[in-house]
Amino acid sequence: MAAILPNQAANSTMSGLARALVQAGLLSAQQAETLRKKAHAEKGAFIDALIDSGTIDARSLASFCSETFGYPMLDFSAFNLNFLPEKLIDPKLMQKARVIALGKRGNKVSVAISDPTNTHALDQIKFQTELTVEPIIVEHSALLKLVEKLGQSAEESLDELVGDDLDIDLSEEDMTASQSEAATADIDDAPVVKFLQKILIDAINMGASDLHFEPFEKFYRIRFRIDGVLREIAQPPIAIKEKLASRIKVISKLDISEKRVPQDGRMKLVVSKNRSIDFRVSTLPTLFGEKIVMRILDATQAQMGVDALGYDPDQKEILLAAIHRPYGMVLVTGPTGSGKTVSLYTCLNILNKPGINISTAEDPAEINLPGVNQVNVNDRAGLTFAVALKAFLRQDPDIIMVGEIRDLETADIAIKAAQTGHMVFSTLHTNDAPSTLTRLMNMGVAPFNIASSVILITAQRLARRLCTCKQTTVIPDEALIEAGFKEEELDGSWLPYKAVGCERCSGSGYKGRVGIYQIMPITEEIERIILAHGTALEIEEQARRDGVKTLREAGLVKVKQGLTSLDEVLGCTNE
Repeated sequence: MAAILPNQAANSTMSGLARALVQAGLLSAQQAETLRKKAHAEKGAFIDALIDSGTIDARSLASFCSETFGYPMLDFSAFNLNFLPEKLIDPKLMQKARVIALGKRGNKVSVAISDPTNTHALDQIKFQTELTVEPIIVEHSALLKLVEKLGQSAEESLDELVGDDLDIDLSEEDMTASQSEAATADIDDAPVVKFLQKILIDAINMGASDLHFEPFEKFYRIRFRIDGVLREIAQPPIAIKEKLASRIKVISKLDISEKRVPQDGRMKLVVSKNRSIDFRVSTLPTLFGEKIVMRILDATQAQMGVDALGYDPDQKEILLAAIHRPYGMVLVTGPTGSGKTVSLYTCLNILNKPGINISTAEDPAEINLPGVNQVNVNDRAGLTFAVALKAFLRQDPDIIMVGEIRDLETADIAIKAAQTGHMVFSTLHTNDAPSTLTRLMNMGVAPFNIASSVILITAQRLARRLCTCKQTTVIPDEALIEAGFKEEELDGSWLPYKAVGCERCSGSGYKGRVGIYQIMPITEEIERIILAHGTALEIEEQARRDGVKTLREAGLVKVKQGLTSLDEVLGCTNE
């Protein structure tokens, strides 16, 4: 035992690979220590010094690692390198860690590596890909040659990603002198400009609602929110993060020298002579750079018409009757990203006639609607929702839209406008229609003002629409009844569908979204409950007696129609 102790002492300073070789008798402790010191002096890895010394050849070392650590071994000469997956691992990380992604199956990624004891590299890949890493042993020399071959510069990588230039509308006279200089001096990087334009047009073609540019310590990630779900689209070289952020800030008319505080801006992409798309831009300082989120504001969404939004025929009839009333308040409620703005603008588009004066106050105006007077609120300058509303009432309005009722002052002015011959539209962040009324009361609005002004409340959610690749599925009756179906509905005349996945939907099984709505008109009975300071539960019970569907019930109708899956409805509605 005493004879082993010196080796054990030496092993404590060795790398995992060196220790394994010493324990197997292929290296002496002294040889391992010499190679370790050499690698340290050359700022390289132990395996480089080992192969360079000729003590063991790359083939024998690969065989040893495979047998010792229990990982499969691959001969690169028998592998078709054309089938290597792209963009799975950031090129910079690939070069630094000296690994190559060989393939992905499920939640596992196979990576070629020559030193399986390099757990730091494997951990980095696991963090970046969010996948379980399966090492596959390859010869060190062959791996280095391929890493060098695949490791392209940032500009070469970007040049391959982009095609022709697109026309981004950038008004030079609106920029400050410092921004203009930066635009021509620092940001005039053709690959970065073309790459950004490619990303923007891809987002539009894929139907994305938001773009996320996210810098991290070891990689840079771009994700699109498509049908409400974030998907990773690209991992460009991390070296371009500063140039890309500066380019976005310049064309969004933001201060590129300010990186310490969040900023909000706007930019425009001219797709053709007849179509341009606005982007709302938000920057956020993070640990490793500025995260930028861009919201796509496509005016064509507001011109789809009420039929495209997914209202049931009876819901559509109630909604249209309410918005054509001469005065009153219509409230749209739901969480962020549930389509409230599109619903409001669809209503405004229906009412937008030459004889109607429409004014909106928003934070900010998301969709440009010709014929509508749109105002961006600016709290810093003193232009709040309440101030804008007071100004609207002196502008001879017919219809007023308030982006959001946030406080009592705004609520009071909006309600008084609804009581004095104006149609008022607004939004609130509540879970369903009945709780909207109690929210107004909790804000301090007098019940008699609510009862005399609010004429309709619509709560909504967006569920992912099933792709054409959908297939029927069998769900036990007990599960359907627990979800909310009635026994008499389970008569066998219909079958639910499940998501499958194809090229058209990128394997998700869903393409597009459909609205789920709870339309609650304010009836005389509900007015009495409001005047009596009733609770949301009492209002909900009366609404049920009036025939108002809950969000869950409205969603189940979409399941019966085959528009979405039961899982999707259960995920976006509460019961």
